[in-house]
Amino acid sequence: MDLTTFIGVIAGFVLVVFGIKIENLGNFWDLPSVLIVIGGTFAALIASYPARVLKQLPKQFKIILKNPYNPMEFIDELHELAIIARKNGLLALEEKANSMQDPFFREGLMLIVDSTTPQQVKEILNNTMDHIQDRHNEIIEFYEKGASYAPAFGMVGTLIGLVNMLMSMNVEDGSDGISTNMGIALITTFYGSLLANLFFMPIAKKLQVRSDEELLCREIIIEGILAIQAGENPTFLKEKLITYLPQYEKSGKKKKGKDDGAEDED
Repeated sequence: MDLTTFIGVIAGFVLVVFGIKIENLGNFWDLPSVLIVIGGTFAALIASYPARVLKQLPKQFKIILKNPYNPMEFIDELHELAIIARKNGLLALEEKANSMQDPFFREGLMLIVDSTTPQQVKEILNNTMDHIQDRHNEIIEFYEKGASYAPAFGMVGTLIGLVNMLMSMNVEDGSDGISTNMGIALITTFYGSLLANLFFMPIAKKLQVRSDEELLCREIIIEGILAIQAGENPTFLKEKLITYLPQYEKSGKKKKGKDDGAEDED
């Protein structure tokens, strides 16, 4: 469970409230401003994207909380499949492929079971990965657009407030009337900046990280499947796939291996 995004967002709001001071929070609440900024931003997003994109949004929060793609799990599974293929042939992988939940992995295995040429396997899987990346970019762009729409609607609210302030100016109200209306006008800019920088941008960045993690696993699967098809040694295959991991993950893997070796000696 990865709670860093939600911890960061909540901590950011808490710190902003702390900076404002509890007793002054009433000065920063204005319902019309909330409707203009939040309502306007999400209305613009709904107008910008088709329903198929909007339907995918709820499950993105599950992806933010928990990354379903662990490269070492795929490497270990490819290593086991390489052993099976080396002992019993590629046709022995069909049963394993049918039981797999990951459609990309299943597709790759079925391609080599069906004796598809390595070039065709690579081409088909790369095309599939390109479509996956396009889908990810579409979702990430949704939140990036939200980050640009929110300050824009904050400015719209500010302009509305300034117009109302100028239209309602009179001698009786004096400077009190100006300061009150000016404060309300600026609140919408505050809402827009807060929404962009403590909601949309953090989510867009985390989804980009998740996308990179998934694409890394897809690259490992492609390389592993092609290596199995070529009949490479399972141990060599595993060592080669580990080189795809980020340096900190490779260091942790090596350290774990040394620790296991020390325990065996005891």
